[in-house]
Amino acid sequence: MPAPLLITADQVNCLINAYFLDSGFQHSAFALRMEGRLDQSPHTKKHIPRGELIELLSKALLYSEVEAHWKGDELATNCSAPFSLLDPHACSLQPLSSTNDVREPSAAKVNGDTAGKRKATTPSEDIRVEKRARKEQDEKDAQMDVEGTPAPKPKPKDPKSDALQVLPEPPTKRFRHKPSVVGARPGAVRFLQAHKTEVFVVAWNPSAKGQLVSGSRDAVVNYWSLPNGANTDPTVSIQPTLTLSNLTSASQADLTALNWNHDGSLVAVGSYDSILRICTANGEMYFNDSHHKGPIFAAKFSPSGQWIATASLDCTSCVWDVKHKRIHRQYRNHGDACCLDVEWLDDSTFASCGADKVVHIVSLTATGPLHTLGGHAGEINSIKCNPSRTRLASCADDGTARIWNIDSIHSEKALPAPVVLSGHQQCLTSIEWCPVTEPGEHELVATASFDATARLWDTVTGDCIKAFADHTKHVYALTFSPDGRHLVTGGGDGSLIIYDSKEKKWSWYTGEKSGIFEIDWQSWGNTSLIALALERQMVAIVDPSKVFALQSS
Repeated sequence: MPAPLLITADQVNCLINAYFLDSGFQHSAFALRMEGRLDQSPHTKKHIPRGELIELLSKALLYSEVEAHWKGDELATNCSAPFSLLDPHACSLQPLSSTNDVREPSAAKVNGDTAGKRKATTPSEDIRVEKRARKEQDEKDAQMDVEGTPAPKPKPKDPKSDALQVLPEPPTKRFRHKPSVVGARPGAVRFLQAHKTEVFVVAWNPSAKGQLVSGSRDAVVNYWSLPNGANTDPTVSIQPTLTLSNLTSASQADLTALNWNHDGSLVAVGSYDSILRICTANGEMYFNDSHHKGPIFAAKFSPSGQWIATASLDCTSCVWDVKHKRIHRQYRNHGDACCLDVEWLDDSTFASCGADKVVHIVSLTATGPLHTLGGHAGEINSIKCNPSRTRLASCADDGTARIWNIDSIHSEKALPAPVVLSGHQQCLTSIEWCPVTEPGEHELVATASFDATARLWDTVTGDCIKAFADHTKHVYALTFSPDGRHLVTGGGDGSLIIYDSKEKKWSWYTGEKSGIFEIDWQSWGNTSLIALALERQMVAIVDPSKVFALQSS
């Protein structure tokens, strides 16, 4: 006799909580976690793939369709009427063209608000992997198509296994498909396999060549030291030089931000457990503070490293005195709306943005904002300052980006109207400035969107120079090479794509349709490396010097 199917209220609550987090409904997730006492649940620490609830509902619809149309051992109707979760099904009763021709099920659709800092993609056709994340997840004011069609022959489940079972830990079992590495020499892509949950953030030390830190959903920080030199054996496994695994006892402590100071001596760690931590390059705890009462979405050092600014779901931003290890001031400029990002404009002025659809310019010596920049029609997810710190870029859920001239922020005079970058069809996830601008040329920015595209923009005219549409799912992350010659993007389809200003130069596939959540491209002299935070519980390192197309360009 087969084992009974068990569905408990606690399991359902955990699935709904994961869906809320995937979709950016942080307040709803918090309320459910408290009322359902999920912190005491034995399932709360189990890995729930992103999109799991939608995946299960899609399969339920497929079962309902077969149940309604299959009579005995034959298909009784050739129905073209759709199935949905909420509407009763009425068969169209069209005549059959063949009794053995089973109609391809239609995809279910979900209209979902998604926002800011957590990423989610739609369930893939052949595997159930979708991230609960962060920056950790998101799609506001956008429709999300959910591919409900399962693999033709799904593997039967072990009746003894739990549906929310933790993914297998041995690295050799994490690859369902072999990663695709073509057009490159051996060792162009290496994997760092020590994390046991999704890796959300990575950051290179700007001063120490080859030193990397990575952070994952289970609040583990790994320090890595990448070997360099022509004689390095790419087949040798690289292990962390240090692992910080006891940072917190909180049930939900996804790491959301890693940021080094300018000399690489300290790294700031932002977390869902609301605690700001600053660690040394040797992994020692320099400072920690629990002043925030909600998840920290961003933590950034000022240019000199004297200050650090944070953005939190508790609707505030904070500035901390790094040397004296204390909070300088907490700012409640966004009212009841969560603060999603911060950016330093100079060593005494920073900007913050949030769900209230505005950007506030704040001086450390003033009691209120110097300027408030409005115009976006959706939550502002990210803000970035150009290299000369004279212009600020913002991107939002309204599908647009804006370029603000902040040359006169310390004047009482109103700032000029922004340049609006319009063309994306869904919310924007990130925006980056090209670090190098040739004399006589206009500065460029790149944007990533849930519409599965990235775009390159002229920030003076507002023209879209190039739209890159090679991804098949949401684009989560993008960055420029340090010399400004290349743009690299990563998305929910598991692909990394490197472009020059006109065309795709090289792409790499992780081997599974699982997300690339963060990208950091760093150079030290003649050495250049790209780090990728992967949903597949590992870090990937790409060596551009071993990619043929990048050398020829």
